[in-house]
Amino acid sequence: MGFYCVDNLPVELIPIFAELHAAGEGGFARAALLVDAREGDQLKKLPPLLQHLRLIHPIAIVFIEAAEDALLRRYSETRRPHPVGQHLSVRESLDHERKMMAPIRKLADVVIDTSKFNVHELRHFITERFRNPEKRPMLISCVSFGYRYGVPSDADLVFDVRFLPNPHFVPSLRRFTGQDPKVRSYIRKFPQTAEFLKRIEGLLVYLMPHYIGEGKSYLTIAFGCTGGRHRSVMLAESVSEALSKRGYSTKVVHRDIEK
Repeated sequence: MGFYCVDNLPVELIPIFAELHAAGEGGFARAALLVDAREGDQLKKLPPLLQHLRLIHPIAIVFIEAAEDALLRRYSETRRPHPVGQHLSVRESLDHERKMMAPIRKLADVVIDTSKFNVHELRHFITERFRNPEKRPMLISCVSFGYRYGVPSDADLVFDVRFLPNPHFVPSLRRFTGQDPKVRSYIRKFPQTAEFLKRIEGLLVYLMPHYIGEGKSYLTIAFGCTGGRHRSVMLAESVSEALSKRGYSTKVVHRDIEK
C-alpha cells in the first residue's frame, strides 16, 4: 500500500523520523511506525510526544489489541515469552502491559480488536481501512446455530428464527440443509420469512454505521433454530448476501450444520 514501515522504532527517534519524512527524505509518501511494550519505561514519554506531533504533522494513531483469552491462547500456541517480564506469568504480563499502554490507547484514532480475526481477515481489514483513509470497514460474521447446542458465546446480536416453519418435519427435505435450493425455496415461500428478512435488513442497515462510528471492527450476528441445520442456515446466508450487496465485508459460519 506504499507505506515505509519501521518496527519498534525507539520513542526518542520518532520526532527525528517525522521531521525527515516531512522534509521528503527517503522519497516515501506514507510511513507506519510500530511501538510496543518492548519499549518499557520509554512508553511514558510517548503520549505527550504524540500530542505534540499532532500539532505539527498529519498523523493517525492506531491501537491494536485483543481480548485476554485470545492473547493467552496465542502465547500458548507460539510458546513465545512475553516481552514485559520473564519472571511473570503470561496473564500477569498482559495485565501489566495493558496498564502501560492505557494512556496511548486513549489517544488512538482507530482501535482494532483482533480477537476474532484470522490472519486473512485481518489482512483484508487493514488493507481496506488504510488503502483509503476515509473508509472505515467492519467485518460482519453471520453465524447459524442450533439452540439445542447453546447460544454462541461471542454473538453480538442473536435472532431466534424458530417461529418459521421447520423443514425438518417435511420428509423430503429433512436430510438436506438450509444451503440446498429446495430447502431455501420452502422457507422463503412463507410470508413471515419475507417480512422478517425485510425488517432485519432494515434494522442492520440502520445499526451498521453506528457500530462503525463506535470503532467496532468485527460484528457477529447469530441466527438460531432448533438444530442449526435448516432455518438458521438459510437466514444467515440470506442476511449475509443482503449486507454484502450494500458494500459490507461479510462471512458466513454454520456452527452446527453437521451435527
